[in-house]
Amino acid sequence: MSRRSSASRVVITGASSGIGAATALAFAKKGAHLVLAARGEAGLEDIATKVRAAGGTAEVRTLDVTDAAAVTAFAADAQRVLGEIDLWFSNVGIGVVGKYHDVPMADHRQVIDANLIGHMNDAHAVWPIFLSQDRGTWVNMISVGGFFATPYAAAYAASKFGLRGFSEALRAEVSKRPHIHVCDIYPTFVDTPGIDHAGNYTGAKLSLPPGALAPETVAKAVVKLAKRPRNTTVVGAPACVLKLGQFATPNLGAAMMNGFMDVWSDRAEPGEDSQGALHEPPAGASGVEGGRRHPERRRKAAVVAGGVAAAGAAGLAAFLWRRRHD
Repeated sequence: MSRRSSASRVVITGASSGIGAATALAFAKKGAHLVLAARGEAGLEDIATKVRAAGGTAEVRTLDVTDAAAVTAFAADAQRVLGEIDLWFSNVGIGVVGKYHDVPMADHRQVIDANLIGHMNDAHAVWPIFLSQDRGTWVNMISVGGFFATPYAAAYAASKFGLRGFSEALRAEVSKRPHIHVCDIYPTFVDTPGIDHAGNYTGAKLSLPPGALAPETVAKAVVKLAKRPRNTTVVGAPACVLKLGQFATPNLGAAMMNGFMDVWSDRAEPGEDSQGALHEPPAGASGVEGGRRHPERRRKAAVVAGGVAAAGAAGLAAFLWRRRHD
């Protein structure tokens, strides 16, 4: 297979629902051969059936990515099934919502173990394969939470900031291997079943802000990376806005989000506190969509994003002005 051709042998962890499932289906429409992994067997089988109907092939394996030995064995099995691995999509992601002190430490730890250590386990398992092949693309699902801290989700923020640094370090280590790529994906809010799987200690029913993306939008971006790898892909907002905001006003976005969450938790529909699917997989198939998206409200979200960009630009201008006049 040509180095320049689109990936046809793909591994996806966290493939049983949401973005992982949407990406599996997007690759399937291109005739890809896939090995899909997640904790929940029912969700995997559901997506595998849809992958085969869409024109791809699929093998499924139940896997907990927090188990390093299991991930290493899984990678070897995937290589055996596929022959070679062109692209590995590390997509496992969970979350817990609530004020930091209200959330049990066991739940915080589970988020770190799955979102950060799990992705590191993935990379550690597939890296010898990529080095032996002298090629391969590792796609690291992060989120805009890797640029802006997320109050009411402190462990999630820690995991996503950690993932961004991990990718940068790993990318540097293979800088002399031009055919091995580390690609980061940073979507904004996405309407997936993940919101139903999240732990919740807010006393309110969880919802999404206006302008949430469809999982298929993110999946399309991942598929593009198979043919044209790039270091950073932001879906739903310009990358320059995120980087500018992080540099110019690093605490402004988090403070604004905290205020929003305070108001939201006071006004939202009451809900029951729950661990969600943090420690156990969902009982059945969850599918791709979360069912909370309101496309007609995207214009409002665009206005909000523009305001954040303007705030970042103003902050940068003030910073530069102070430097010039100090």
